[in-house]
Amino acid sequence: MTEETTQEEVVDTASTFKEAQRRSDATWAKLRAGETKGFRVLTGDRPTGALHVGHLFGTLQNRVRIQDLGVETFIVVADYQVLTDRDTADAIEDNVRDVVLDYLAAGLDPKRSTIFPHSHVPELNQLLLAFLPLVSMPELDRNPTVKEEIKAANLRTVNAAMYVYPLHQAADILFCKGNLVPVGKDQLPHLELSRKVARRFNERFSADVFPPVHALLSDIPVVLGLDGQKMSKSRGNAVLLKHTAEETAKLIKGAKTDSDRNIAYDPDGRPEVSNLLRLIAACTDDTPEAVAARIGDGGGGKLKATLTEALNAFLAPMRAERKRYEAAPDHLQSILRDGIVRAREVGEKTLREVRKAMNMSYSL
Repeated sequence: MTEETTQEEVVDTASTFKEAQRRSDATWAKLRAGETKGFRVLTGDRPTGALHVGHLFGTLQNRVRIQDLGVETFIVVADYQVLTDRDTADAIEDNVRDVVLDYLAAGLDPKRSTIFPHSHVPELNQLLLAFLPLVSMPELDRNPTVKEEIKAANLRTVNAAMYVYPLHQAADILFCKGNLVPVGKDQLPHLELSRKVARRFNERFSADVFPPVHALLSDIPVVLGLDGQKMSKSRGNAVLLKHTAEETAKLIKGAKTDSDRNIAYDPDGRPEVSNLLRLIAACTDDTPEAVAARIGDGGGGKLKATLTEALNAFLAPMRAERKRYEAAPDHLQSILRDGIVRAREVGEKTLREVRKAMNMSYSL
C-alpha cells in the first residue's frame, strides 16, 4: 500500500466519522423530541458470562435510555456467535440466563424491548445464506470484526463460523430491518459490512427490502478493569453486576493504584487511579476531577473506600431486582419465549420479502 493511498484512506475515514456523527446527532435530537416513528434499534451481546460494570456504564444504560425514549428495540443474545472462538457449549444456557438477568436488573423492560437468543430464530439465520453471495472473500479477509476477534481469542486457525461472523451480525441487524445500531465511534467500521449488504441486496434484486443501517453514536465512558487493563471476568479485574457488596469490596481492595497519596485525575500519567475515579464519577454523576479534589491527599485507601461505597450504593437496587427475577425462573423463561415469538414473527415477514425479491416465493 502506498503512502498516498494510506493518506487517502485516512481522509475517507475522517469524512465517514464526521458524517456518521452528524447523522447520529440529528437522530438523537429527533428521538429526544419524541419523533421515534420509523426507527428500529438492534443491539446485543455474546453470552460469554455474566455482565460487569463496564457493560453497564458502556452499553446497558444507553439501551435503557433508548428504550425509555420509546424507540422500538430488539436485543439479541448472540449465542451462536460464542461458538466462533471458544468452546463454551456446556455453559451457554447458564450464560444466556445470566445475561438476561443482568439486562432486566439494569432496567430493560421485556414489554418494551424484544429480548431473544438468535439460535431460536431460524428465519434470522436463514438470511445468512441470502447474504453470502453479496460479499467477496477479500472483504471478509480485511473485516475489522474478524481481525479483532481472532486477536482477542489468540486463534491459530480461523473456522468458517468466525470467517462469516460479520455476515451473521448483518443478519442480526437486518432480519428485523434494524436501521439504528448503538455503537461507540471506534465500532463504526463494524457496521460498514451490514450497510453494504443491505444496499447490495436491494440493488441486485431491484427491491426495497432493507433500510440503510446507521450508527447511533454515544459518548461511551472508558471503564477499564480494577487493574487499569481491559475489564474482563477472566482477568479477575471486573466487578460483576451479580456480585454481592462484600465481593465487590474485596475486589476493590485489591485494585491497583500508585504510591502518590495525593489523588489526581491524570489518565496518561496515572491510568489506574484515573480509572477508579471514572468509576466513582459514573456512580455519582460527578466529574473525575471533582471526585479527586474531594479525596485530596487521602491516598489509595480513601480512593478505594470511596469507590466501594459509591459502587455498592449504585448497584444495590439492581442487585435486588436481579434476585427478584432469579427467584422466578419460570417468568424468566416466559420472557425469552415471548421474545422468540416476537422475533420470529418479524423474521418471517422479512424472509417472505427476501424470497419474493429473489424469485423464490414459489411453493411446492
